[in-house]
Order: sequence, then structure tokens, then C-alpha cells
Amino acid sequence: MSLVTALFALFAFVLPVQAHNHGMKADIVDVAVENGSFNTLVAAVKAAGLVDTLKGDGPFTVFAPTDDAFAKLPEGTVESLLMPENKEKLIAVLTYHVVAGKVMAADVVKLDKATTVQGQAITVKVVDGKVVVDNANVVATDVKASNGVIHVIDNVMLPK
Repeated sequence: MSLVTALFALFAFVLPVQAHNHGMKADIVDVAVENGSFNTLVAAVKAAGLVDTLKGDGPFTVFAPTDDAFAKLPEGTVESLLMPENKEKLIAVLTYHVVAGKVMAADVVKLDKATTVQGQAITVKVVDGKVVVDNANVVATDVKASNGVIHVIDNVMLPK
């Protein structure tokens, strides 16, 4: 099994995240890089050696934490995860944010859980009209890429 084999938002703002290339030529990694709100996530994906995987055919559904989401983690957590000796733990955290297949927001809201590529399931619920996956609120949905879809979240989810 390869390493990498939500939702509607009722927020008035939606981060300007989209594939800018016509014909959806931008993959999940390119969309994240172009947006500029996912620098920590992109750095983590590179450190984990998952760039080629997430540029692959997919399709993938990624619950993508913003830089602000990573900043909420306890001090030193990100730096620790990025250390070469913690690569396996970093891979586990990142793949916990990925679901195989393309799951659009309209489908996510019908779920109560989804199995991640990491192997564990994330919980999905709608609370006061907002979608919550594990401990993270979904703040933007259905950001399309050539190889899947991104749903933006406001917290980093950690495997149990």
C-alpha cells in the first residue's frame, strides 16, 4: 500500500485557494504552494518525503491545516516533527490528514467518520451548521486540484 493511497463552510470568508491553471493542471502540492497560507504544511510534506506521492494521480482528499493552525501547536512541536529522526512520526501526522479518493463537501457532511491513509479514522460531525473533523473546524471547502480536493482546517489533527 502506498503512503498516500469536509464539507461546507458557512463562513463569509473563504481563503483564496484554488488551482489557477486552466484545466486543473495544478496538483494538491502546487495549489498549497501557490496559496501561501500553507508554508508549514508544504515544508512538512517535503521533510516527510511525500511531495511525489501528493503530486501523484490520486485522487486524494486533504484536510489541510493553515500556517496559523500549525502555530497553535505547543512550542517546539513543529520543529521537533521536522527533525530527520522524527520522520516516521511526521509521516503519520501528515497522512492522518489525507483520505483516499475525492470526497467533496456535499459527501463529507453525510459521514460520521472517514478512514485516513495513515490507517486511523477521523471523526466528522456537523455542529451548529459547521463541519468539524476531529478537533478542527473546516473553514474552506472543495478547493479543487488536478488530483483531488482540499478542505482547509483551522487545527492540526493528531493521530490517536
